[in-house]
Amino acid sequence: MNDQELEERIAAFPSWHYMFEFEGGVRTPVPWPGQINRHRQRRRYFFDALLALMGGTLGGHRVLDLGCNAGLWSLSAIESGADFVLGIDANQMYIDQAGLVFEAKGVEHSRYSFVRGNIFEQRFDGQFDVVLCLGIMEVSAKPVELFELMCGAGAKVIVIDTGISRARSSFFEVAKLHEPRNRVDHELVLMPSFQAVIELAAEFGLQAVPLAHNMTDYTGMDDYREERRMAFMCAADGGSLAGLERARAPRPPALRWLEQQTSARRGGRHRG
Repeated sequence: MNDQELEERIAAFPSWHYMFEFEGGVRTPVPWPGQINRHRQRRRYFFDALLALMGGTLGGHRVLDLGCNAGLWSLSAIESGADFVLGIDANQMYIDQAGLVFEAKGVEHSRYSFVRGNIFEQRFDGQFDVVLCLGIMEVSAKPVELFELMCGAGAKVIVIDTGISRARSSFFEVAKLHEPRNRVDHELVLMPSFQAVIELAAEFGLQAVPLAHNMTDYTGMDDYREERRMAFMCAADGGSLAGLERARAPRPPALRWLEQQTSARRGGRHRG
């Protein structure tokens, strides 16, 4: 398609969650301030860690992208050499956007598929090596079933990026979605604590390493900066995760506030 046709097809959608750039200078809208930095930093945080774990490439691997939205991470997988990517989302608009992005990027049709549907109604039967579970766990009421699904897909490696409860123990916090359209199954969801993700992974024979933040700019990333969101790398071979820098458990909000106040007072004493 030519640039004008691509621009018209992009403009036909009421909104975009991600910004994509194409040849000829065409790009999708930037939805909100800080969005570009947010996803650049997220790639640095968990996707680069995935590539490092896989030897720098996804070549020879099939990737399942749960809640694929417009296909940003599916595209990252393809551009990193993945043989095939299947993206699933409940929102038809996102599926249509992902299809447009891959068409405009010239990705061979044999290397991808995007399907609208409830992830819990799909069968994967060991077809995938890597599962991307990005922004899905915190909008689901079925965390155990979610792990069953991912392990049933055959995943050797699972990348989880999720909002987390501040509970110190292994805990799932009942929460109501602010945007019901994002739900996977119900509007009331079970948000996991830091420890709950680790123990749930262990229940399925996986070691989960919480990734230490490596962001260089927290613009548009308050949830990460405030330790309300974290990524985990999961694998059956715990030894393969040994090189990853492990994050500490999030501090309670009151302790974070106290540390910030103490730091500010110390800084004030040294001024001048």
